[in-house]
Amino acid sequence: MTAVGRALAAFGRFWWGFLVGDTPELFVAVLVIVGLALAFGHSPSVRGAGTAVVIVAALGLLWLSIWRGRKR
Repeated sequence: MTAVGRALAAFGRFWWGFLVGDTPELFVAVLVIVGLALAFGHSPSVRGAGTAVVIVAALGLLWLSIWRGRKR
């Protein structure tokens, strides 16, 4: 493996550890919430409903993460 390949692999491992770490479900939850925010943010007619959906999704995913953590 070349020096560039090793540097890219180290860079990828750093970001994987930084973003995902030991709780990949939180990373997926953040992606879902950001996706919902983007989907609802582009349409002015549903922006208010989108805000409510994003808040409910964030609270629901937070509760799910806490519940899953307590099971361990």
